[in-house]
Amino acid sequence: MNEGLPIIDVQRVTTVLGRVVIHRQLSLQVKAGEVMAIIGGSGSGKTTLLRLMLGLERPVAGRVKVFGHELADGEPEVLARVRNRWGVLFQQGALFSSLNVFENVALPLRELKNVPAAMIGELVMHKLEQVGLQAADARKRPAELSGGMIKRVALARALILDPPLLFLDEPTAGLDPASSKQFVRLIEGLRDEMKLTVVMVTHDVDTLFALADRVAALADRRLVAVGPVAEVAVVEHPFIRDFFLGHQARWDEESLRLFRQSLRDCA
Repeated sequence: MNEGLPIIDVQRVTTVLGRVVIHRQLSLQVKAGEVMAIIGGSGSGKTTLLRLMLGLERPVAGRVKVFGHELADGEPEVLARVRNRWGVLFQQGALFSSLNVFENVALPLRELKNVPAAMIGELVMHKLEQVGLQAADARKRPAELSGGMIKRVALARALILDPPLLFLDEPTAGLDPASSKQFVRLIEGLRDEMKLTVVMVTHDVDTLFALADRVAALADRRLVAVGPVAEVAVVEHPFIRDFFLGHQARWDEESLRLFRQSLRDCA
């Protein structure tokens, strides 16, 4: 793949579920090393867009390329290699309740079928430490974990193959404010340490300001704005106005300061 090409290239995509048009002629590119946040109201198609990027949905028109490979028409072996180059953190963690923490994180390594058992143990324990968990946590079952710990285990599993691309679906959903800030700081650190490109669906403004380099706002079956958070926040559109202005009372001080600064910069 050429360095100048985007990591993800969504070109003129139209998506239809049943008889409902979700996206119409939507295009979006994600550059290497950036954090792209996708926002939108209920039913706007943000999760569907994420699923298109993961190859779990197919558009009726247009194309989706990841690492230069078109997901809809690629050879199975090539697509399998492409999928090993990304990790996914699902909204609720999606841990297997019958497996302990160690086995949940080890699962992608075992599916490769060519990683020695001793190396699996070493890699899993290293990754648990990397996300801030203790060795004793490896023996726990998901039912024994707090919400924040579930997120950390799921993040360790998403990153166990050291992928350059990470997808986050509502990464701070269900966490209290303190746990949310801790998890955001963890993602920030891992992004810098692992040189990750991140695509994140979120409705949380504080997470948006803390992590996103650019934001793509979905409404009216299209992208109504794409750009840095401070620029998108002042775009005149009903959804954007409600998303940013309607939630100010719940923002932390830093997010509110950044938003006010964006207003002054655009004045």
